[in-house]
Amino acid sequence: MPAINLTASLNDNFDFIMHVSKESGQPVEQCYQCGKCTAGCPIAFAMDFSPHRVLRMVQLGLKERVLQSQAIWLCACCSTCTSRCPRNVDLAQVMDCLRGLARREGIPLEDRARDIAMFYDCFLNTVKDNGKLYELGMMLNYNLKTRQFFKNADTGLAMFTRSKIKFLPAKNKNHRDVRQIFQRVKELEEKTK
Repeated sequence: MPAINLTASLNDNFDFIMHVSKESGQPVEQCYQCGKCTAGCPIAFAMDFSPHRVLRMVQLGLKERVLQSQAIWLCACCSTCTSRCPRNVDLAQVMDCLRGLARREGIPLEDRARDIAMFYDCFLNTVKDNGKLYELGMMLNYNLKTRQFFKNADTGLAMFTRSKIKFLPAKNKNHRDVRQIFQRVKELEEKTK
């Protein structure tokens, strides 16, 4: 791993640090690296950087490194880190903010992170189209996009035969309102670019 000039990184990326604080609504500078977030994280074992290290990289302005990390994509948003934080920093919110920044900046994703990002997209598309989640459609769409055509087919069939998932989507009566919310968010994102 190449050496990093932290002073230059802080100076060059001060805008990044402030942007993450503002967009996430979290005081990232208040973290004093106690590690309680990492100790409670059920996914930390699989991350390339532990949760407290991700926050430290934000504090140090290591924009490229943090936006390229797999940790931001593996975060389950369970908020265990948030509940354990003595400084009331909602790390799950920071991780969500970092995922959004990585997407907007076109950071190339590794295979595992790409699959997770695709899962998010498939999930949100079914909510946008139906006003709520349509599990079967989401999983079929995800399996097609990831080219894992029969992944979890046995589980899906068992759930279908027990009437746990529906064959056709049931649209929320306010599905048009939900679609308008998605459209408005898209317009707001385009204004901030």
